[in-house]
This record gives sequence, C-alpha cells and structure tokens, in this order.
Amino acid sequence: AFFISSHIQVKSTTTIIMKLAIASALIASAAAFAPSKQASFNTALNVNELELGATAPLGVYDPLGWLDNEPESFERRRAVERKHGRVAMAAVVGTIVHNNHIVFDGYLSPSNNLKFSDVPTGIDGIRAIPTAGLFQILAFFALVELAWMPASKYDGDYGVGYFGEDIADPDEKARKLNVELNNGRAAMMGIMGNMVAEVLTGQTMYEQYSSGHISPFGDGQGVF
Repeated sequence: AFFISSHIQVKSTTTIIMKLAIASALIASAAAFAPSKQASFNTALNVNELELGATAPLGVYDPLGWLDNEPESFERRRAVERKHGRVAMAAVVGTIVHNNHIVFDGYLSPSNNLKFSDVPTGIDGIRAIPTAGLFQILAFFALVELAWMPASKYDGDYGVGYFGEDIADPDEKARKLNVELNNGRAAMMGIMGNMVAEVLTGQTMYEQYSSGHISPFGDGQGVF
C-alpha cells in the first residue's frame, strides 16, 4: 500500500500504546480462570467451556469473585481472554522475529522512501510508521473485530481454514484448547514484561540479550 501522508512523529504515541497494551493484558489476565461445573454454556466447540483453563498449579483462579457475583458474564470474559491471548502470542512471535532483524524486502512507504529495514526494533518502531499506515492498521483491526472474526462470536471457533484439521475427539480438543489458553496467558505476561523491560532499560530485547543484560533493574552492564 502507498502511504500518502507525511511522517509525523508524536512523542506520546508510544506511551499511549504502552498503557493500552498493558491495560488490555491485565484485564485479560484477570479473566484467566475457569469456573465451577455448576453452570453450563453451549458452544460450537462441543467442549464444556467451563472446564477449560482450570489447570495446575492454580486450578480455578477467581481473585475478584466474578464467578459468584457475575456468572452470566463468564462466557464473554473467557472470549476476551482467548482473543487477547491470541493477539499476544502473535505479538511475541513478531517481537522475536523483528528483534532478530528478519524483515520484508522493499518499501513500507514508497512515498516516504521508507523501507521495512528502516523501521527500528522495539517500541520505537511505531514512531517510524507514517500516520496513514497507522490508520490502515486500525482499519484492518476493525475489519477483523467486526466482520472477519467478530468479537460477538464468543466461542472463538472461526474454522480451521488452511491450518490443520478439525478435531473430532472432545478430549483431544479440550487438551489443545487448554494449551492455547495457557500459552496465551504466558504470552500476555511475556509481551507486557518485554515492553516494561524495554522502557526501564532503554534497550530492545535483542540489545538486552546481546549485552547479557537480563535484569531490568540492573545498570545495563550484566545480568544483575
């Protein structure tokens, strides 16, 4: 796509995006629980949604007491948790790929003479994208959220498409759905931790690892 607007750098953009990302991850993490088996919902997954997510060592995790106070809202909160987990998993993979300097060839914005390789790794990369490009990203999000994979479809089953085959065995499906939930939970914490560490240290993931600076509370000269 051609970006027609000029490049506008807004210093507060990264801060706003950071706050929104962290808030989304925290909200999704708060929903990371599975309720008791007293209630039931019918979904297209042919798996009891209420039994998913209650895995060791936490089991049923409901620190805010939503299961007792707002049981009718569980299905939506589980859908939010699942979707945020999927987005976070994609974000973690994208972060790792970009921090290893694996990028597309060619131009991100020919009108601005901006190549994909010119976009810096880490959070600062968002500042390099022209304003028109950011609007295109938001428009794509809206398309996915409202039409392609609507948020109102709580079961999260959008069809397998070209990825694998449908799983007929309920036990196998439940196991893999648990894997997805738990990987998503880990990814939400992982991407949030990566962003916080980058802000605290001023180093991207690649720079931290290459310098051996693992602790965000150190001086940047070593592990601690």
